[in-house]
Amino acid sequence: MRHLTAVPAVGLLAVGLSGCSFSIGGAEVPGDELAEQVSTVLTETVGEAPDLVECPDPLDAEVGAEVRCTLTHAGQSYGVSVTATEVEDEQVFLDVQVDEEPLDEGLS
Repeated sequence: MRHLTAVPAVGLLAVGLSGCSFSIGGAEVPGDELAEQVSTVLTETVGEAPDLVECPDPLDAEVGAEVRCTLTHAGQSYGVSVTATEVEDEQVFLDVQVDEEPLDEGLS
């Protein structure tokens, strides 16, 4: 079950989702699978697919584990925080938070 906690009128920005879950087969969720799940959830929730979601690091399958991903849409990149809120058997429940402000790509 997916539960939407906040969706602004600006599309993919500042989206907060909780209660998202998916099955895993190990002690962590690989970054590519996590990125695919985040993209799917955003598409289903907002009605518009992001151009790209990248999660370079895996998410540990334990409550409180967090990774940062990057979402790119319409030429802008945003940080995305993904947190494991519950782990039950082989299901990980996620909280997905998209930053309100785009990343400043000019900073190193």
